[in-house]
Amino acid sequence: MKAIVYGGPGRKSWTDVHNPKIQNPGDAIVKVDTTTICGTDLHILKGDVPAVREGRILGHEGVGTVTEVGESVTSLKPGDRVIISCIKSCGHCANCKSGLYSHCLGDEGASGIGWVFGHLIDGTQAEYVRVPYAENSLHLLPAGVTDEQAVMLSDILPTGFEIGVQYGRVKPGDTVAVIGAGPVGLAAIATAGLYGAAAIIAVDLDANRLEKSRGFGATHVIASGDADWKKQLLALTDGQGVDVAIEAVGIPDTFTMCTEIVRPGGNVANVGVHGKPVQLHLEDLWIRNINISMGLVNANTTAMLLKLVAQKKLPAEKFATHHFRFDEFMDAYDTFARAAETNALKVVIRA
Repeated sequence: MKAIVYGGPGRKSWTDVHNPKIQNPGDAIVKVDTTTICGTDLHILKGDVPAVREGRILGHEGVGTVTEVGESVTSLKPGDRVIISCIKSCGHCANCKSGLYSHCLGDEGASGIGWVFGHLIDGTQAEYVRVPYAENSLHLLPAGVTDEQAVMLSDILPTGFEIGVQYGRVKPGDTVAVIGAGPVGLAAIATAGLYGAAAIIAVDLDANRLEKSRGFGATHVIASGDADWKKQLLALTDGQGVDVAIEAVGIPDTFTMCTEIVRPGGNVANVGVHGKPVQLHLEDLWIRNINISMGLVNANTTAMLLKLVAQKKLPAEKFATHHFRFDEFMDAYDTFARAAETNALKVVIRA
C-alpha cells in the first residue's frame, strides 16, 4: 500500500509501505476511505514532536471500512463504516474508566499516552491502518452521515469542545473569546453554544477566517492585527473582560492575549499545541483569580457529537474547504500548509 511517511524534520513522502496486519486480538484493520491533515502533523514536520521517529506513517484522523478484526472483537465486522478516533482507548484501565482516554494505560504505543496514531504507531494517512482496541477506538457511522462530516469527528470537533468549551467551564450566559479561528478554534466556536454561551467573539489575523467564523456561530469578530483589538474586545464586555478565553493557535503571543482579556475569576483554556516555552506571569495573574486549563483531547464526547452531526445540529461539513485524492496527498499538504494564501480550513483526502 501507499502512505505518507515521515522522513525527519521537513521531510515526508507518499511511498510504498507494507500493509498492516492484526497484531493483537483486539485489533481491526480499516481501509481508509477519507482522511485529512491536522496542524499537529505540521508541528511534527517542524520537528516539534521528537517522539515521532523517521519511517512513521503520519495522520490520526480518518473514516473507513473495516476489512478484518481480531479474534476478541465481537461488535465490529468487515464492511462496517467507522470513524477512527484520534485517541486509542483500552476501555478497562483506571484512566479510561474515568473518561481520561488521552492517558490510556494500555500498552499499545506507550503506557499512559492515548494519542498513538501517527505518533507512536503508524497512522491514518495511508490506504490501510491497524486500529488497536478497536471496539473502543472506532465509532460506527449511522446512515446519513457523510465521510466529509465524520472525519471532523476524529479530532477537531472533540478537541475544540472538550479542551476549549468543557475545560474552559463555559456556562449559560458567558461571553467567550476564541483566539485563533483555524479549524480547532472554529470547532470551539461551533460548540460553545451547546453550553449556553451568550456571546462568542472570534479573534484572528485572517479576514477570511473571521468571516467564516460567523457561519460557525461567532456573534462578533475582531481582527487581531488592529492596533486597538484589545480595546474593541473589552468594549463588548463593558470593560470587564471575557468569562472564557480559548487559545487555539499555539504560540506564546496568543496565550498572553488570552490572559490579558479574561475577567477576574475567569477561565483561560489553552487548546493550541505549543512548540516553544510560554512565559506565565503569575505575578500578575494570581491576584485576579484566573483559572488556566490545558490538555490533550480524550475523545470521550465523540459519540455525543456524532448524534448532533447526524441531527444537523453541528455544521461539520463546513470545515471542508479543499478536496483531493490520495495520489494528490503532497498537493494537499502544500495547500494546508499555506492556509493563509489558500484559505484552507480542512483538506479532505479521499481514496
